[in-house]
Amino acid sequence: MRLKAKILSLAVAPLLLAIAVIGGLLVFETQRLERQQAQVLEEVLLGTKRDELRSYIELALTSIEHLYGAGRDDEAAKEQAKAILSSMKFGVDGYFFVYANDGLNIVHPRMPDLVGQNLWNMRDTNGTYVIRELIQRAKEGGGYQRYLWPKPSTGRIERKLGYSVELPRWGWMLGTGIYVDDVDAAAARLRGNLLASVRETLLGLATVAVVAALAVFAGGLALNISEQRQADRKLKALAHRVVTSQEEERARVSRDLHDHICQLLVSIKYQFELVGHRLAHPGAQPVTAIDREIAALSKAIGEVRRISHDLRPALLDDLGLPAALEHIAGELAQRSGLEVRVFPRVHEERLPELQAVSLFRVAQEALRNAERHARARRIDIRLEDADDKLELRITDDGCGFDVKTVESSKDRGIGLSNMRERVERNGGTFKLISHPGHTVLTASFPLAGLA
Repeated sequence: MRLKAKILSLAVAPLLLAIAVIGGLLVFETQRLERQQAQVLEEVLLGTKRDELRSYIELALTSIEHLYGAGRDDEAAKEQAKAILSSMKFGVDGYFFVYANDGLNIVHPRMPDLVGQNLWNMRDTNGTYVIRELIQRAKEGGGYQRYLWPKPSTGRIERKLGYSVELPRWGWMLGTGIYVDDVDAAAARLRGNLLASVRETLLGLATVAVVAALAVFAGGLALNISEQRQADRKLKALAHRVVTSQEEERARVSRDLHDHICQLLVSIKYQFELVGHRLAHPGAQPVTAIDREIAALSKAIGEVRRISHDLRPALLDDLGLPAALEHIAGELAQRSGLEVRVFPRVHEERLPELQAVSLFRVAQEALRNAERHARARRIDIRLEDADDKLELRITDDGCGFDVKTVESSKDRGIGLSNMRERVERNGGTFKLISHPGHTVLTASFPLAGLA
C-alpha cells in the first residue's frame, strides 16, 4: 500500500495536476479568443450595416431629389416628400423617419401614432436621448447612433444602429436604422461553437488523464526500478502528446474560425447587400437557392459595389460631365473592344447639376444596353449646349430594335423607361430612333434660366 501511495503521489498526481493546468490554460485562452473573435465579428457586421445604412439614406435622398434638390420649399413639395418617404421600406423591419430640428415627428410609417408628437426629451432604457442624438448626428454632417427601439416584427425592444442626415433648408432630420439583434445571435453562435470545442477538448484531456493514470498505476505495481525509469520516459512522452493535442485542437479551432465563421460573414454580407440590390432593381427575381447564391457570390459582391458607387456619381462631381463621359467611354472601350468616341462641345460653367446628373445616368444606361444587346462596333457620344439647349446624343451601328415593340412589351427591362422618366421628370425631352445598323438616343434640357 505504501508503494501504491508513492506511485500515486510521485506519478499520477503530478500528471493530473499538469492536465488540470493545461485544461485551465485552454479554458482561459479560449475565453480570450472568444472575446477577440466576438469583437471582430461585431465590428465586421456593424461595418457592413453602416455601409448598408449609407446606401439606404442615399437612396432616400435620391427619391426626393426632384423636390428638395430642385430648390422647392413649398408645402406641396414637403407633403409629396413625406408621402414618398413613408412608402419606402426595406426588409422586414426597415423604414425611414423624419423629425423637425426641435424633435417633432413628421414621418414614421411603422408607428404612425408618433407623428405630430415632440420626442426631444424621449430616452430609451439606457438613458439615451434618442431623437436628440440623431438630430445632433445629422447636424454634424451625417452620422451613426446606437439606441434601443421597438422592433416592428416582434414588438420587443432591440438594439438598433441609426444613421441620420440633415435637410437644412426644410429644417428636417432624415434617418433610418437597422436592428442589430442578429449581431448578438452571431456572437452567441460563435461562443457556442467555441464552448463546444472546449468541452470536447476537456473531455479528451480527461480521457487521456484517466488512461494515463491507470497505465502509470498498473505499470508501477508490475515493474522494477528499470521499468519505472521506462515508465518515466513514457510519462514524458505522454505529457508531450497532451501538449501536442492541445496545439492541434487550437489549430482546429483556428481552422474552424477561418473556414466556417469567415464564410458565414461573407454570406451574411452578401445577403445584406442583396437587399440593397433588390431595392435598386425592384424587378429582379428573388434568390431561392442558397447554393446558387454562394456560387454567384463574387459576381454579386462586385455588382453591389457597383450599385453603391452608382447611387451618387462621384466621378461626375470630381471631373465634370464631359470628362466623366470620356471616362466611362474609355472604360467601355477597354472592357469590350468597342470603338467609343466622345465629342464634348459645351461650356462647363453652363451645365446645371441636376441636368448633368440626369444625362450622366442616361449615358451610363445607354452604354450598358449597347454593350449587352446592340452587337455594335462603334459608339459616338455627342454633348452640346448650343441654342440654349443642353443635348446628349448617343449613336451606335448595332443591330437595332423596334422601339414601339420594346416599349409596349411586358417583358422589357426597366432601363429604357427609367431613362425616359428621369429626363422628362426633370423637364427634358427624350427621343429614341432605331433600325438595323443605326440607333440614336437623344436627351436634351433647355438651358434658359438654368445657367
